[in-house]
Amino acid sequence: MMQASYKQFCPVAMAAEILGTRWTIVLLRELIAGSTRFNDLRRGVPRMSTALLSQRLKDLEGAGIIEKFPFEADRSTHEYRLTDAGRDLQTVIESIGIWGQRWVSTDLSLDNLDPNLLMWDMRRNLNPTPLPSVRNVFEFQYTDLPTSQQYWWVIVDPGGEVDICSVDPGFEVELYVKTTLRTMTSIWMGLSTVAEEKKRNNLELEGNSSLAKNMQIWLGLSPFAVEKKRV
Repeated sequence: MMQASYKQFCPVAMAAEILGTRWTIVLLRELIAGSTRFNDLRRGVPRMSTALLSQRLKDLEGAGIIEKFPFEADRSTHEYRLTDAGRDLQTVIESIGIWGQRWVSTDLSLDNLDPNLLMWDMRRNLNPTPLPSVRNVFEFQYTDLPTSQQYWWVIVDPGGEVDICSVDPGFEVELYVKTTLRTMTSIWMGLSTVAEEKKRNNLELEGNSSLAKNMQIWLGLSPFAVEKKRV
């Protein structure tokens, strides 16, 4: 990796030389969460340049943390899979996330809002089990964003596959969700709940009453949402 060595034999220092470069930990979060293709990794780190993403993937490959394979469905592209060394980092990344959820202040956490990342994470963690076994479409409107970024659609197919769109997919919408990006991010992070934000008039739900009632159950929350703030 292209950074100065700590020149220490300590395992912490040697690990930091591999993991301490900018974006590396966040990229590992995406790989551990299951993203394997370049475009999916980009969606998980939307503010990381494609050039830097390519470089970090090469660095991780060179460190023996990931391997690159031809993508089975399209041999002209590749996917990146964690090695044993990479999978062994899962508890490390989870511990960092737990620490951040517990000890980074709420205000600081909610200063970093990104609709692309929020919707991507909601798609990945949504629980389709309590939903009717039909196509379910949810329209989210973030009233505090510019018009071009306000509307997002979450589509859950009968088989449970989840997709997101920033352009109207043309399907009938079962539930309309009107709120602010800050409010939905707070719910996703476990800092608030659907019921609390409805009571504060920060969240409006219109459409299927059963889907609205069970939103806290099917909505994809952060895997760290169960951790309570300690600051």
